[in-house]
Amino acid sequence: MTRRTDTEAPLGAEAFDELADEFAARVETKAHNAYYEKPAMLALLPDVAGKRVLDAGCGPGVYAEWLVDHGAEVVGIDVSRRMIELARERVGQRAEFIQANLEEPVDFLADASFDLVLSALSVDYVRDLGRLFGECHRVLRDGGHFVFSKEHPFSDFTQRHLTHYFETEIIGCTWRGFGKPVEVRSYRRPLAALLNAVADAGFTIERVVEPRPTEEFKAADPDDYVKLVEWPGFLCFRLLKLPGPP
Repeated sequence: MTRRTDTEAPLGAEAFDELADEFAARVETKAHNAYYEKPAMLALLPDVAGKRVLDAGCGPGVYAEWLVDHGAEVVGIDVSRRMIELARERVGQRAEFIQANLEEPVDFLADASFDLVLSALSVDYVRDLGRLFGECHRVLRDGGHFVFSKEHPFSDFTQRHLTHYFETEIIGCTWRGFGKPVEVRSYRRPLAALLNAVADAGFTIERVVEPRPTEEFKAADPDDYVKLVEWPGFLCFRLLKLPGPP
């Protein structure tokens, strides 16, 4: 199924179509994904058995596969056509995958129809966080959770030697870890812009994690392990939807 991909696409859409196959082949052993971001995200998840989960920005289906293996009913959405194809190849009929644009309302998903929304390293490619977070709040049932990861704003700003911290701006980075180099653009925001979008959507923050690299990371990428022991790379949140209006 394809939905709403003819309007403004997230910044990374074309880049992820281009690197999708190499990403899918390497993501489960790429240190930053497999041994840094993913362990932190999994530690934040509630029990998913019997729960209905929206995987927002599902990529090639790595999280969707984990979720269905642990008893969840999963709907995955992603703007990249190729990522959706790869997710279907990975997970088969055990989950539903829809090509859809997170820059637009996901109005094909019913109110209060999910117990959990998971979004792994996807929100940085969406311009309007208020709308995205509002949609995540809308589709969640009361007591449901929104768990997401993103680039750490401190790392984004300082390591790239930027000069306008309080602005939301488009930044570019050449990814070299998934085959040929691909230029990927995303949005960098001050921390207040992120936290205010969370609050305005009506969520309560339950946990915040600044991941530390694992020992598996050290074995796979010792140079970056040293950096990430001392310097933040990603930021992960578990949010709660309380009963009542946002």
